[in-house]
Amino acid sequence: MSLSDQIRSSPGLKKFVHWLLIPTNQARPRLWVRVFLNRFFHKRGKNVIVRRWVRMDVLPFNPFSIGDNSMIEDFSTINNGVGAVSIGANSLVGLGNVIIGPVTIGNDVILAQHIVASGLNHNYQDIQQPIHKQGVSVAPIVIEDECWIGANAVVTAGVTIGRHSVVAAGAVVTKDIPPYSVAVGNPARIIKKYDPGYKDWVKAS
Repeated sequence: MSLSDQIRSSPGLKKFVHWLLIPTNQARPRLWVRVFLNRFFHKRGKNVIVRRWVRMDVLPFNPFSIGDNSMIEDFSTINNGVGAVSIGANSLVGLGNVIIGPVTIGNDVILAQHIVASGLNHNYQDIQQPIHKQGVSVAPIVIEDECWIGANAVVTAGVTIGRHSVVAAGAVVTKDIPPYSVAVGNPARIIKKYDPGYKDWVKAS
């Protein structure tokens, strides 16, 4: 049995290792994890820029990767505590974004300012317990290549935004967006699609 399997199969050992990586009741990894350990587990492409004031809450037990020429702007938070976070090449994570895995962001994606994309939900079904004691559920978010997500948008768990789509500022995306679409509103609805026959963007019917 491998070391990782031994840790997973022993609740006490798993709890101890978790404490070594993250202080109790916190999401941010310990300094030694951020400075030393993560570099052996995570993948970073060439010419990547992660600004000084980015909060990288990434841990070695879930994947994190960022492709060539991509940038994460100041005051953003990247968290892979409950699921992998993957950012493709030539992509921008704008000021103040919150990305909580599992989230996959493709190549040539623009995320504007103050976007929340969270693959995590808190369970709430048992009214006899506080919500914070009921654990979490996860469902992956996928933002495909060439998308543009406007400022203050929210992308909820389990959503896929198709290739070369636009999500307007302030939209709340609760359902999949097909490729080559423009979506607005709360909840987001599609108002335009690219028509290959007309070779133009047309109003959605």
